[in-house]
Amino acid sequence: MKERSKSSSVSNLPLILNIDDFKGDFSFDALFGNLVNELLPSFQEDSADSAEGHGIGGTDVLPNGHTRTSSDATKFAQGLSAPLFPEVDALLLLFKNSCKELVDLRKQIDGKLSNLKKEVSTQDDKHRKTLTELEKGVDGLFNSFARLDSRISSVGQTAAKVGDHLQSADAQRETASQAIELIKYLMEFNRNPGSLMELSPLFSDDSRVAEAASIAQKLRSFAEEDISKAMPSVVGGATASRGLEVAVANLQEYCNELENRLLARFDAASQRRELSTMSECAKILSQFNRGTSAMQHYVATRPMFIDVEVMNSDNKLVLGDQSSQAIPNYVARGLSKLYKEITDTVRKEAATIMAVFPSPNDVMSILVQRVLEQRVTSLLDKLLEKPSIAHPRPVGEGGILWYLRMLAVAYEKTQELARDLRAVGCGDLDVEGLTESLFSAHKDEYPEYEQASLRQLYQAKLEELRAESQKVSEPSGTIGRSKGASVASSPLEISVAAVTEFLRWNEEAITRCTLFSSLPATLAANVRSVFTCLLHQVSQYITDGLERARDSLTEAASLRERFVIGSSVSRRVTSQAEAAAAAGESSFKSFMVAVQRAGSSVAIVQQYFANSISRLLLPVDGSHAAACEEMATAMSSAEGAAFKGLHQCIETVMAEVDRLLSAEQKAADYHSPDDGMVHDHRPTNACTRVVAYLSRVLETAFTTLEGLNKQAFLTELVRCL
Repeated sequence: MKERSKSSSVSNLPLILNIDDFKGDFSFDALFGNLVNELLPSFQEDSADSAEGHGIGGTDVLPNGHTRTSSDATKFAQGLSAPLFPEVDALLLLFKNSCKELVDLRKQIDGKLSNLKKEVSTQDDKHRKTLTELEKGVDGLFNSFARLDSRISSVGQTAAKVGDHLQSADAQRETASQAIELIKYLMEFNRNPGSLMELSPLFSDDSRVAEAASIAQKLRSFAEEDISKAMPSVVGGATASRGLEVAVANLQEYCNELENRLLARFDAASQRRELSTMSECAKILSQFNRGTSAMQHYVATRPMFIDVEVMNSDNKLVLGDQSSQAIPNYVARGLSKLYKEITDTVRKEAATIMAVFPSPNDVMSILVQRVLEQRVTSLLDKLLEKPSIAHPRPVGEGGILWYLRMLAVAYEKTQELARDLRAVGCGDLDVEGLTESLFSAHKDEYPEYEQASLRQLYQAKLEELRAESQKVSEPSGTIGRSKGASVASSPLEISVAAVTEFLRWNEEAITRCTLFSSLPATLAANVRSVFTCLLHQVSQYITDGLERARDSLTEAASLRERFVIGSSVSRRVTSQAEAAAAAGESSFKSFMVAVQRAGSSVAIVQQYFANSISRLLLPVDGSHAAACEEMATAMSSAEGAAFKGLHQCIETVMAEVDRLLSAEQKAADYHSPDDGMVHDHRPTNACTRVVAYLSRVLETAFTTLEGLNKQAFLTELVRCL
């Protein structure tokens, strides 16, 4: 009963299951704990009371986890029929009721969900209808906005047009207002000349000079434009716009007076170095012909253009003492120093110009142009005086070469000045082109002067060599006429040193050609003309030298023919024949030396052409080939003289061999086999002399001749022998 009542009480326990238990963070363990926590504690309390009622000694652990004592083992065995966990029934009932509650809750939830679905479907239909209506409304709004935007754009364009019209009207109103003011001022000038004293205070107030200048320029422009428009309508002798012509004349007079007044103020401020006042005046003067008069006035008043001492100092610094001829190196140093002073002066003026003038580049252009056209040109005119080509000064006094050297120095230094001035600043001025124009007259005739100088140097060198030759030949005298021989004075021999000097002149001239010729075609033409002068000089010099050597051979041959030994000879004739033979051998050696020096000279010219001339001619088509052809043509005359002389040398050798053999040929040296005598095979005295002579000849040929000359000579000599 007790147990039943207990079970009944448990079944009547309230179940706490609520829909809110399943919301939020749901935990099954928490839900289960809430269901059984009220039953399991009572079971634990009953177990504890049962253990205390039998409390004897030791305890045993039961299979259900409880303990028991060893003294109660019998009682425990007897009570096995009673339930070990009496709350099971209550828990089963609790779980069943909970399941029923859960089913009921699920049904409730399902019902609510069904109602919510129906309600959601209904609301969805309503919202879809509402969205459709809203879309139609939005489309209508967009159309309305488009129409509104179009309208706004149209209104904006109209407003812009109205604004333009208003702006134009305002500008016209402003122009009309200014025109009215100008007409009022123009009426003041539209009076008889000489009435400028009656003008309004604006034109006489020094504090309003800038405004007066601006208005005066506008008035003059307006009046001149009106007169120019009225000119086509002039008929006969009628005068158009007589009143405006008076106004223009008065305005011009006033502007001139105002400009002069401003220039005077500018000069006064310039002397006091008041840059602010100078700048103010320059800004106002810029309204008169864009300030040209002010800029030119400022440049013209610089001390370096008006001070005579500056000009004299320039001449003294560059030219030195006028009583002696200037030296190019001294002039170069003087020009460098002077041009540096000019550059420094221009640099100082540039600082002032930048601070004063509203358009400093224009002023710098005028200043640099004035420096080159006045100061530099004045110096160059005194430094570069063109000599006469027909009657030049002697080489001892410098000759044409002095002018060319001065021209090169002045040109090079002035080019450096132009580059320095460009670095300082010269506005839009073509300073390089202006510098070239200073030397254009000299450069146009430069090739002629260069060739004339080379010819003058060549003639002077020949005269010097002739004078030296005469000094050498005078003490030597001639072969005594008592011996029957007469030989001319020693010939002018070819000198490699002289040819080297010709080359040095030409090389200096080529350097000037490179300096004065900026275009490749011009450079090639000038170089060819200068090199052609060298070819003609060397060709003429060595050809004349070879011809003089040939003349010596010819004279020796003539002398040899006069003393041909016959069948009977005397000691006197034999002595003269020996002297003629010695003269022939000497002429032979002299010619061989001349050929050797001529070959060396030609080789020097060819090497000079390859090293210095070719690279200047190759950029221009045909120039190099033409120069090579000219060189071959120039040397052909010398080659012809050399070959003729070598042939004469062979004739001289053969004549001497014949003379030696015939002079000492004796019949006793040769015996016929029929006379019963034994032949003497020893060489005769004549054979010994011939061999010695030929040895000397060959030694001379081998030591002097080279290349084709040696080969041709030896071949011809062997053939003749």
